Amino acid sequence: MNKPTSRLEQFIAWREQHVSDRQFTLLLSFAVGFFAAVAGFTLHWLIEKIEWLLTSRFTETSINWLYLVFPVVGIYLTSLFVKYIVKDNISHGITRILYAISTKRSRLKKHNTWTSVIASALTIGFGGSVGAEAPIVLTGSAIGSTLGQVFRMNNRTLMLLVGCGASAAIAGVFKAPIAGLVFTIEVLMIDLTMASLLPILIASVTATCFTYLFVGTNSLFDFHLDSAWTIERVLPSIMLGIACGLLSFYFIRMMTFCENGFAKLKDHRYAKLLIGGLVLSTLIFLFPSLYGEGYNSINILLSGSSEADWEELLNNSLFYGNNNLLILYIALVLFTKVFATSATNGGGGCGGTFAPSLFIGAFCGFLFARLWNIYDIGGVYVPEKNFALLGMAGVMAGVMHAPLTGIFLIAELTGGYQLFIPLIIVSVCSYLTIYIFEPHSIYGMRLARQGKLITHNTDRSILRLMSVETLIDKDFIAVPPDMPLAKLVNKISNSPTSLLPVVDNGEHLLGEVNFNNIRHIVFRTELYHHFNAAQLMSQPPTMLGDNDKMEEVMRKFEETNAEQLPVVTTDRRLLGYIDRTHMYTTYRQLVADYSTE
Repeated sequence: MNKPTSRLEQFIAWREQHVSDRQFTLLLSFAVGFFAAVAGFTLHWLIEKIEWLLTSRFTETSINWLYLVFPVVGIYLTSLFVKYIVKDNISHGITRILYAISTKRSRLKKHNTWTSVIASALTIGFGGSVGAEAPIVLTGSAIGSTLGQVFRMNNRTLMLLVGCGASAAIAGVFKAPIAGLVFTIEVLMIDLTMASLLPILIASVTATCFTYLFVGTNSLFDFHLDSAWTIERVLPSIMLGIACGLLSFYFIRMMTFCENGFAKLKDHRYAKLLIGGLVLSTLIFLFPSLYGEGYNSINILLSGSSEADWEELLNNSLFYGNNNLLILYIALVLFTKVFATSATNGGGGCGGTFAPSLFIGAFCGFLFARLWNIYDIGGVYVPEKNFALLGMAGVMAGVMHAPLTGIFLIAELTGGYQLFIPLIIVSVCSYLTIYIFEPHSIYGMRLARQGKLITHNTDRSILRLMSVETLIDKDFIAVPPDMPLAKLVNKISNSPTSLLPVVDNGEHLLGEVNFNNIRHIVFRTELYHHFNAAQLMSQPPTMLGDNDKMEEVMRKFEETNAEQLPVVTTDRRLLGYIDRTHMYTTYRQLVADYSTE
């Protein structure tokens, strides 16, 4: 056995002898938590500095024409960074994590540990109406994946470290360790076992503690409960949950529609920039609340206690001074946020939908409560700031299909545990409402349509980890249709299987010569020149497509009870064979790896 040559290999060899995999995973989870906290702090520091440099001299009482310029510049700089430096697609951060878990055994590219930070800082700092959380989650997960690959951890540990990175990112950004844990379970669908609970908690708490050291103890949102929840507010809480579910459905479908529109312009970069930049800058000029993540606007809704406080939303806009139009302004911002977010990413920017979900939720909750009180429905007063908080949980639960994440994140984020019951009511009602129309989250929807989404169903998850490509056996002997029986016998004697595929000059499968079916004439030499492959071949019981999902492959084997089935392209060109025994052996091994504690 060769001795390790590099220091890293020497360390890995020493570690394998002296430190167990479980112990080393705990150490790695601590490191992931620390680096995720550093990444989150760096990103928000960059966003704040860029935004301050650009907007610190804006006046509250007048229109600021630079709102028409800054977002376009930010998108353009981001697109240049992605095209010439990254040279890879880094959009849809959380979707990319799900894709890596589903198809690449949790192997994220190393550049994801820093590229999303730079790209999203440029986009959001210049006014892009997206969130920084998805890029940070991608960064944290990439850190976990990279560390796992460097130290050669197995696939299950890699998946766990990806979950640790995602959990640490959410926990660090929001100082909410429980929400980070729940997010990993609900959204990334990492199964919670005793083996995975401790590393994820270590990563979450580590990221939270270091974030406190970096930025202090202040919460991201300033919320103080003025009016305690009462049983009379059950009905409005249920109604708000339904409204959040419907709004989440609108957000997901409209986002998908806009993304599909921009996707048609994938080969026209400047057209995308022009359309996306024009839409974004115009919306921000009309509604400055759409600038950046929008957390300042959320804080106005959560911390305000009078009309004068809430009317600060109208600052810098055409609506300034028209306080009677506050409700109209909030409604317009609420329904145009999705277009601003789509235009940002579609035009070439980089950001996520996490913050937009919170933003829309706060505006939805406030608008719902204001209209409820104006029309005095049921004679029950509902405090606007409380319902703005509940709306944040409701829309997040609907868009992400993650009610527990919405509940714990908002509770931890604002210290609003006094509203725990209405948080549960609103989040669950929102989730149940949107589930009627859309069974997958905004992150998992794209992969679910391709059949590549890992779920909490272990059997389905294992099948997602398998693919036709990895199971194809290309060690076969193909024969032409005019080959005589004499030569076929010689080919059969050298074949690793009892099947000889019959193909034409273009390698298209015509049929198969099965030794078991011609056994009665193989040993009759007088017939060797009377038969050829075309006369002796038969059609396979069925054929597998190179793009077939594994559920379909399993079903075809069960229906035909075949030992081997050919894999062909759409034009019937033979690629190879899949062996039933080999397939089930691979399946059982993955189940064992997936289930190991």
